[in-house]
Amino acid sequence: MGKIKPEDLEKIAQKMKKMINLREGAGKAKIIVHMGTCGIAAGARTVMTALVDEIDKRNLQDVLLTISSCAGLCSREPMVTVELQEKPPVKYVDLNPEKAVEILEKHVLGGEIVAEYALAAGSERVL
Repeated sequence: MGKIKPEDLEKIAQKMKKMINLREGAGKAKIIVHMGTCGIAAGARTVMTALVDEIDKRNLQDVLLTISSCAGLCSREPMVTVELQEKPPVKYVDLNPEKAVEILEKHVLGGEIVAEYALAAGSERVL
């Protein structure tokens, strides 16, 4: 095994900071990818990978990406839920990687719900 360089330590520190922030719930936005068996079968892994890549590419420190189990709407998978501070959560359905990146751009970063892919906002309000 080679010697650890200062830049390696910095990468480890940044990774740990993201993990701590995720556990503590810090951040302006949270994106939850529903990764139950149905979601995975429908393509949730590719959605998750696209979001991870885009968040890393943009070096977004205040956007948390996490997973959950099935949301109970198997026929509408892949799904994500976007939670912005002091706003009702929004469920997005029938996604692919391109739609997920568009949601990141327009809703998470721009504050505009992408109604075309949204199923519902809050607990019971249908869009």
